[in-house]
Amino acid sequence: MLIEYSKVKVYQQDKLILDDVDFHVDEGEFVYIIGKVGSGKSSLLKTVYCELDVYSGEAEKADVLGRDLITLRRKDIPALRREMGIIFQDFQLLHDRDVYRNLYFVLKATGWKDRKKIDERINEVLSDVGMAEKIHSMPHELSGGEQQRISIARALLNRPKIVIADEPTGNLDPETADNIVGLLKDITSSGTAVVMSTHNISMLNRYPGIVYRCKDGHMADVTHEYNSLDLSEDAE
Repeated sequence: MLIEYSKVKVYQQDKLILDDVDFHVDEGEFVYIIGKVGSGKSSLLKTVYCELDVYSGEAEKADVLGRDLITLRRKDIPALRREMGIIFQDFQLLHDRDVYRNLYFVLKATGWKDRKKIDERINEVLSDVGMAEKIHSMPHELSGGEQQRISIARALLNRPKIVIADEPTGNLDPETADNIVGLLKDITSSGTAVVMSTHNISMLNRYPGIVYRCKDGHMADVTHEYNSLDLSEDAE
């Protein structure tokens, strides 16, 4: 199990935002987290990559990639994050350097030293996301969809066991959003799990996966009933 939460309380600035969360993710799974703005989707994801803490006494179990988040020390967080890829709505590319240098920076920062292996890995991930020809482009020369593809390539550099995508299609037009979700779905075929928060409810049927819904301070697995629920507020 890559993520195993049992009875976890999720806080945002000392406010309890999700109570008694049971959440499980295994290898190769494609997991959606839906819910209206402010329902706790992003806060939950932030606990997974340790941007928000899970407190002692506030969870029965909170394990991510074999680590107990309750007892995890600050100095061990970077090693945990190296085993996951994180994708944001606003891309978070470094605008003062080209695509190659954006990816090179990540590999150097995570301990890669051999220039030949670095170049091979960069070319590999760019090919995987259909962006090999953009290797020397600057971020401002790319469309939103292209920038998000580079963000996905960056997330894949260290062959993560899990990819966390927080509203990855939020700033994209519908066709581009569809392509990005399709690309994320393809990633799971190699055994990497993808956990994605989204308001893009139409994707749930186009690219089926496990569906969790955050609502009224709780989170529930609605995989088998979401088609019969009124999800209009979740799409806003």
